[in-house]
Amino acid sequence: MKLVPYTEVPLEAVTLEGTKKAKIRWLISEKDNAPNFAMRMFEVEPGGFTPYHTHSWEHENFILEGTGALVTEDGELPFKPGDVIFVDPFMKHNYKNTGNTTLKFLCLVPLEKPAKQIKKNVNPFAAGKANNC
Repeated sequence: MKLVPYTEVPLEAVTLEGTKKAKIRWLISEKDNAPNFAMRMFEVEPGGFTPYHTHSWEHENFILEGTGALVTEDGELPFKPGDVIFVDPFMKHNYKNTGNTTLKFLCLVPLEKPAKQIKKNVNPFAAGKANNC
């Protein structure tokens, strides 16, 4: 379990090529024993952006503060606080700050190797036992 103010999670520079003025907080990750998903908060300064890239997993975003645009091969889609964004797997994209204040958004992604689910047998007949019936 983890319960901390987000400001206690280190704010790290995003150092990938094609990034400008972007930082990340790994709010919940494998380091916290999260078995399936990571929750990250990006903070992008005015004029900044994340790298324009693609990958096999989805992004699920919630915009907290600031204004920006999701850049795709189909153009730019503006967003604002309170908006939610779903980025499909393999969609080329980046996020850019189009405003005058820091853009903050949550980004949830699956872990590369999610924990293997252990299925519990709740049906007594599925195991071949009839519970004396």
